[in-house]
Amino acid sequence: MDITFNTGVGKFNFRVGAIIIKDGNILMVKNDEDDFYYSVGGRVKMNETTEEAVVREVLEETGQCFEVDRLGFVHENLFTYERTGERFTEIAFFYYMKISSNMNNVNSIFTEYREQDESGSSEKLVWLPLERLSDFIVYPTFFKTELVKQIDIVKHVVQRSK
Repeated sequence: MDITFNTGVGKFNFRVGAIIIKDGNILMVKNDEDDFYYSVGGRVKMNETTEEAVVREVLEETGQCFEVDRLGFVHENLFTYERTGERFTEIAFFYYMKISSNMNNVNSIFTEYREQDESGSSEKLVWLPLERLSDFIVYPTFFKTELVKQIDIVKHVVQRSK
């Protein structure tokens, strides 16, 4: 059971996201309905740690088993989903993931991925260049500024949008 629930005035989400970087690019997800890219990841399940959740979500979305390198960000995100008008309070843990040295063909593995998200939209994995993230609509938005800094501490990010 995912840790997400309706409150009567909005929805609460507890989620994880993966930061998968290779050759100056980050792996993101894009669906057919929205004009933005978002991190690989998903909701944490009951009785599951955030590390277990991110490994599970990455495996589900990429078909590849990645190990956690380290926690990078704790994100408090208060927003309204434009497509539905639904208000969210979301707590997310974003983990840097290790890419194994035997994954030489990681780019070709991901170019063929297609899946349907919970709303029925088709999704695909896309590599975006870190130095050009500002050219794209990316969620979480702090990826555009924080990922290029390559800091080794866990950063707490709070964002509130309309």
